[in-house]
Amino acid sequence: MKIKILLVDDHAVLREGMRSLLENDKDFEVVGEASNGEEAIALVPRLQPDVILMDIVMPKLNGVEATKRIKQMSPVTNVLILTAYDDTAYILGLLEAGACGFLLKNARGSEIKDAIRAVQSGESVLDPVVTRKLIERVISTSKRTGEHVSREQLSQREAEVLRLAANGASTQEIAEVLFVSVRTVKAHFTNIFNKMGVSCRTDAIIKGIREGYIRLDDTLRE
Repeated sequence: MKIKILLVDDHAVLREGMRSLLENDKDFEVVGEASNGEEAIALVPRLQPDVILMDIVMPKLNGVEATKRIKQMSPVTNVLILTAYDDTAYILGLLEAGACGFLLKNARGSEIKDAIRAVQSGESVLDPVVTRKLIERVISTSKRTGEHVSREQLSQREAEVLRLAANGASTQEIAEVLFVSVRTVKAHFTNIFNKMGVSCRTDAIIKGIREGYIRLDDTLRE
């Protein structure tokens, strides 16, 4: 089954180029385009995209606010940021709003395709340095606002899988550390996502921090 994609960017030339790139691949179907956040929000209920490629700076409604509203409306939709801005504050704001990862617009076509496949399969698309800063920021915010409790508690093994993911481990690496199959790790992530009400690892990591499953000392060890 093809991955349905919505392109959101205020530059028509970029959208056209991205559509051409993705539609030449049998795995993808571009179901729509939007030139700003308001248009994107209006299209999501009708098009039900699997992945949204979202710009940050756009007229009417920016990518941060659009991502936040889309995730509230459609938690299963994965938002992948494609931007020319590498400002950490922008990126962290988007990740906290519910984006699953980000790429810069100078990324190669193959990198963009791999990132779309990754977020759709529940993998993370984050640089380790950005992950560290995200964790520090969420921990700082959580101390001020308090924790939000999941609908269902994670098991000890699920919490362990989540901590390894926060440490930057891939599905294969987690399987090797825990001496289990890749299929088993994927099953754990499915359970984690369902219990936490999230759709990707980034969401799960953020929620895991807020609920006390992940501490700063658990992540990015040398």
